[in-house]
Amino acid sequence: MSNNQINFIGWILFILSALSFIITSIESSWGMLGSISFLVACLVFLIPFFRAIK
Repeated sequence: MSNNQINFIGWILFILSALSFIITSIESSWGMLGSISFLVACLVFLIPFFRAIK
């Protein structure tokens, strides 16, 4: 496996983790805010994987 594939798998696992944090913090607004922030941060870090290489 290449380094890019390993990094991509790692970020997918982080996203799954963020989604599980969101599910467990349904009744906690502060927990939900932190979980959603974590999910957005993971998605931002994935942007370079989907950009077209010039």
